[in-house]
Amino acid sequence: MIFSVAGLKLAVPLVSLGAIYKIEKELTPIVGRADYFMGLYRHLDRNVRVVDTAQWVMPDRWSEDARAGYQFIIRLGGNNWGLACDSVHESIQLEPDMVKWRSERTSRAWLSGTVIGHMCALLDADVMSLMLEEKASGNGSSIS
Repeated sequence: MIFSVAGLKLAVPLVSLGAIYKIEKELTPIVGRADYFMGLYRHLDRNVRVVDTAQWVMPDRWSEDARAGYQFIIRLGGNNWGLACDSVHESIQLEPDMVKWRSERTSRAWLSGTVIGHMCALLDADVMSLMLEEKASGNGSSIS
């Protein structure tokens, strides 16, 4: 699934996708959280912890204006972490040779590679979820 965040195209494997929500109500803010944590989005019986995706994946290029464009939340896997995004595009079928895979993942461990034909970053949703969980519990030292 390809989606956009502040002008950046990203992709997440459908098998790693929990749900997509249209933001139709205000997020519930939580005091004392990191700047990239936007709040909770309640959907049915689930509280989704929403991350400012632009601030998380490109903190050096992030601006406060990015939040104004968020229209959707992409929930990662079976957990309660959600990535705020501007728009959801298409679902594409990828073959391994369509991705330029990263050989080292010491920085930006959440980045699996680049989808060549679409020039977008391929996210590792499991690693991203783990990193978010570690940061939320105070065990993570860096978001990159």
